[in-house]
Amino acid sequence: MIKLDISPELLEQALRHRSALAANDIYQRLDSNERLEFLGDAVLELATTNFLYQKFTQELEGTLTSYRSALVKTTTLARVARKLEIGEAIIMSKGEAESGGRDNDGLLADTFEALVGALYLNAGFAAVESFLHEHLFVEFDTILKKGTYKDAKSELQEMVQANDLAAPTYRVVEERGPDHDKEFTVAVRIDGKATATGIGKSKQQAQQDAAEKALKAYKT
Repeated sequence: MIKLDISPELLEQALRHRSALAANDIYQRLDSNERLEFLGDAVLELATTNFLYQKFTQELEGTLTSYRSALVKTTTLARVARKLEIGEAIIMSKGEAESGGRDNDGLLADTFEALVGALYLNAGFAAVESFLHEHLFVEFDTILKKGTYKDAKSELQEMVQANDLAAPTYRVVEERGPDHDKEFTVAVRIDGKATATGIGKSKQQAQQDAAEKALKAYKT
């Protein structure tokens, strides 16, 4: 795995999946990487927003939101995590590893975010931006060329803005299944009103499903 400016203790926490806590007495009193993932998610969004804001000075909010969604979505983060060989470094239970955890998109993306959180704590925001410019933001030219930034969430965002409605909000209402095979149910609200629910193997997939259903509801 790539070397990062993170202390050994914090790096180990960033790589520690929660399945390892119950599987090994050594880890039972330690934290999983979920808190760092929570922090890293926010830092990643801010850094990505700043990158796009500076790069595209004439684009409107809706377009920038579409670009950001494409950069930070699970499949993009997982692809970068594979290039950095993060999967083999994740600390997880034997069962999680045998069920394909090291190549699971959601797990790879979550660990990537945890590493971003750890890097932020240890080296600061500038170090995070440098890391992301080198490994994540370089993906954007391909995203733009292929047009893969166009998705249901982005289209829904543009639609509600065009109608002067409050931005869509997404909330996980249910999680089912083991870590390696989770299923999420997400509800989307528009202008404060419940509009649709979606299901997916990751939170982002469920959000996309909810957005697609909300679009169909508004178009009919």
